[in-house]
Amino acid sequence: MLSETQVKGSLIFPVKTTGGQEKTVATFVANRAIQKNRPIYSILALDTWKGYVLFEAPNAQVVDETIQGFKHVRSKIPGMMKYEDIEKFLVPKSMVAELGEGDVVEIVAGPFKTMRAKITRIESSKQEVTVLLLDTPYQLPVTVDAAYLKVVEKAKK
Repeated sequence: MLSETQVKGSLIFPVKTTGGQEKTVATFVANRAIQKNRPIYSILALDTWKGYVLFEAPNAQVVDETIQGFKHVRSKIPGMMKYEDIEKFLVPKSMVAELGEGDVVEIVAGPFKTMRAKITRIESSKQEVTVLLLDTPYQLPVTVDAAYLKVVEKAKK
């Protein structure tokens, strides 16, 4: 188990990999770190970052020694990253938090895809939004998942 001071003293190092092999590299390096008793605290392979794996370790030398010789590792990127740089990828962001009543949105999925609508009610607990479709000749209220919406215009306060 790591002490709090060890984790605070650790740094994040990005490593370039073969595209699509991020999870393979992460698994291989994790196994090698365990076998050789290397102090790599965490390994992160994000789906949104193709071709990169992030390693949390006390210094760059530990990462260099651990990734050495694996065919899917291209290179270690010089320098290091701060936790603040990757924090936005680790904490999921609620779509409902970005939406407000009166906002004009575009529906990006589902049966009403590509239609514009105006938000009339937001149900944060269910992550659902009730909207009035603007592209129809009559007002039609529809309840859709908040993830299916993209803000086009914010409501005027």
